[in-house]
Amino acid sequence: MPAQADHDRDFIGYGRNPPDPKWPGSARVALNICINYEEGSEASFADGDGITETALTEGGGGFEGRDLAAESMFEYGSRVGFWRLIRLLAERGMTATVMGCALALERNPEAAAAIREHGYDVCAHGWRWERHQHLREDEERERIRKTIASLTRTTGERPLGWYCRYGAGVNTRRLVAEEGGFLYDSDAYNDELPYWTTAAGKPHLIVPYGLVNNDAKFIRGAMTTADDFFVYLKDAFDMLHAEGASAPKLMSVGLHTRIAGHPGRAAGLARFLDHVAKRDAVWICRRADIARHWIATHPAQPVKP
Repeated sequence: MPAQADHDRDFIGYGRNPPDPKWPGSARVALNICINYEEGSEASFADGDGITETALTEGGGGFEGRDLAAESMFEYGSRVGFWRLIRLLAERGMTATVMGCALALERNPEAAAAIREHGYDVCAHGWRWERHQHLREDEERERIRKTIASLTRTTGERPLGWYCRYGAGVNTRRLVAEEGGFLYDSDAYNDELPYWTTAAGKPHLIVPYGLVNNDAKFIRGAMTTADDFFVYLKDAFDMLHAEGASAPKLMSVGLHTRIAGHPGRAAGLARFLDHVAKRDAVWICRRADIARHWIATHPAQPVKP
């Protein structure tokens, strides 16, 4: 087996002595609520893909041909679920990041307008909800360009972050860095603090995401009730808040409009948000805020030749 120095993966990270992130207000936890907006960008017969996307839906028929039930489940997210999630946040004066697929937001201008009105930032989630691992380099470069142009039109601001579906391809980070307009990417699940790496020969910031505090567990059978969701999120938050007395961290909560947007699950989210609201030393922030803070407080070191 190769030694760490000869390996392109980092198993060490910050180790036993993580840096003090110095979150604003001396916060113990930086909490970032992420709303994944994918509905209308998934694979579909209407878009000529010859398949119906069934991932992260309530069932999925598992048959060949067009699955109208799965299509309808995606539509629920943009027609109903999105509005419930942003209402819960607005009622509590809390902000969020939208991990938005560009084509999905093109197909719902009202949702794009609401993102602007609420001041959410958008982390680019691709042109469509597709696997970048399957794209050729020239295809991926064009997808990134197209995504930026589209989200800039629909939301009024260019995206400052990038996040792929189910992980990046081998070229993604380099292409994102080469594009030059992104502050960070979130195609990593390996830490609870941002960190610097090198991409395209220059410093590149990673703001890690997580599939742990994520409503996808409902679809995968690990959760069934609002209480499951609430207790899991509460326990994660409380542990980080306690640890934050000496080692503050970042907590990302991943939501999907077609999953957590349903009332029986949104109830658990509401209880969690109310729990957070009762605690002090919490910075509820957008992903772009985290990136800007890290760049200002923990600037990148020059890349060694």
